[in-house]
Amino acid sequence: QVAMMVALVLFAAVAEAWLLQTPASSGIAVRASRASITRMAATSQDELKKLVGYKAIDDYVTSGMVVGLGTGSTAAFAVERLGEKMKAGELTDIVAVPTSIRTKEQAEELGIPLVTLDTHSELDVAIDGADEVDPD
Repeated sequence: QVAMMVALVLFAAVAEAWLLQTPASSGIAVRASRASITRMAATSQDELKKLVGYKAIDDYVTSGMVVGLGTGSTAAFAVERLGEKMKAGELTDIVAVPTSIRTKEQAEELGIPLVTLDTHSELDVAIDGADEVDPD
């Protein structure tokens, strides 16, 4: 099967931009300091990243898959969700290929079985974010 790439960070970035534009475009008067607005946006961004990471696992990963696990804040939520679903028995026979030491360590802590591309060269799905997106 061809590996699917799930661009998590792109969605989070679009949602963040929407959140940051909403108060001004909605016509609602907001009295808040720049620092409190920044904290609100950061919290909202973290919540959105968690939702997106969880949704990637819920929508694209099924039992028996070889899963590529990306790196970054949004991908970390996906790894968290994969660990939860495996621990609960909702997903079984999953093996994962991490893209970084940080992801490897997180997956190991959550009991996610890890393999390498040397032993599993074909991924069923790869879940990662995008640092930059080129419109072309």
